[in-house]
Amino acid sequence: MSDMTYARYLTLDQVLTAQNPLSDQHDEMLFVIIHQTKELWLKQILHEIGLAKRLIRRGDLVPAYKSLARVSRIQAVMTQSWDILSTMTPADYLKFRDRLGASSGFQSDQFRKLEYLLGLKDRAFLRHHEDRPAAHAGLVEALEQPSLYDDALHQLAAHGVEVPPDVLNRDVTERYQPHPGVEAAWLTVYRDTTRHWDLYQLAEKLVDLDDALITWRHKHVLTVERIIGMKTGTGGTPGVAYLAKTLERRCFPELWSLRTAL
Repeated sequence: MSDMTYARYLTLDQVLTAQNPLSDQHDEMLFVIIHQTKELWLKQILHEIGLAKRLIRRGDLVPAYKSLARVSRIQAVMTQSWDILSTMTPADYLKFRDRLGASSGFQSDQFRKLEYLLGLKDRAFLRHHEDRPAAHAGLVEALEQPSLYDDALHQLAAHGVEVPPDVLNRDVTERYQPHPGVEAAWLTVYRDTTRHWDLYQLAEKLVDLDDALITWRHKHVLTVERIIGMKTGTGGTPGVAYLAKTLERRCFPELWSLRTAL
């Protein structure tokens, strides 16, 4: 296309006019761009997770590694971006915080969708998105489909590794709960990595993803505490106290617990 330009291809006029600070405070632009950038990266993460899930369900484990590895790299970039936001001091933030009203990252439908796709299901979060029908529908779809971990467990079974039937046939709209039989299944893989190399590599890619998510959460907690201390979050959450509790979450719990049993 001879009339195609860099700006047209990237729709830069739309992208670069999407930043609309509500105050005249210098640091609000940074605050907006950091969060918009995170949402763009989340869009790419969901794109990659979608492909990985399709590949894993088909049994194409090796091609799925690329997408999962890419997600971990993106997560690392997102984690580093907290360092940029932390250059904004508490005094800087307080100059425009009131303009945020009740808005909060807690309301990010893309982040919640990511959690759903990783198995951290909680139907209660749907109510925060009822004002955006498309986002709400996307979350319902993610809630009602098997998670990435469900897909991996079905591949364990497809490869002849014994996985408890009640896990394979569980209600996928509920948050995944650790099961000793699943730990035993993964132990079979880790105790004979040569025989189960594809599954072993898949498991390690999942751990990379979980590790990166926990690291992101941890840096989020530190950044928020550095800027607002123990104040209540703008969305009405307990702020740091709530965020700190999320550090306990594991998307793929048996891939962590098996290390003690090896």
